[in-house]
Amino acid sequence: MTDPVAPLLAALGRDGGASSDFDLNTEVHLPEGRKLRSAAVLVPVQVINGVAQVLLTKRSSHLKHHPGQIAFPGGKQDEGDADVTAAALREAQEEIGLPTENVQVLGTLPTHETVTSFTVTPVVGLVQAPFLIRPEPGEVEEVFHVPLSHVTDPARFAIEGRMWLGERRHYYIVPFGPYYIWGATARILRGLAERMAA
Repeated sequence: MTDPVAPLLAALGRDGGASSDFDLNTEVHLPEGRKLRSAAVLVPVQVINGVAQVLLTKRSSHLKHHPGQIAFPGGKQDEGDADVTAAALREAQEEIGLPTENVQVLGTLPTHETVTSFTVTPVVGLVQAPFLIRPEPGEVEEVFHVPLSHVTDPARFAIEGRMWLGERRHYYIVPFGPYYIWGATARILRGLAERMAA
């Protein structure tokens, strides 16, 4: 039987460049010496009935930043975090109840710079056993699974745009059922898709 995680492991072994929210907006010139804060997200992969699935969250509609958006569990790196991996694991435990000891870290993806001045490190982790999903009520409205094959198929991605701060900004989307996956989450997945297709 084929290991459903094998293509992911192979992709993590390939080189890939950093990405940003500005990749599709080449007219934006980022200032030299800009200060970026360190953050991390966990890309949690769980094998269910032989199929690799990615866990994603729908952020609470009451949040000040990115309300209702689809996101990986994650957040800024705190002083108490040993590194970005520790930050990603801590945030996943806080946001969705994923025990740190239940995650086998497989590797990291290239960093992603956001319009909110964070440099985000995506940490890819294999969820080793089923767990009780407990969304943090103040932050997470919903937790759902999406097949890894869906969000790593370049053909499923499209580019859309909207007005933001008086300018039209373009971004990747990779819809799944009722879920509109876009922005930084979609861009990180697009980078992974490119590596898996290589």
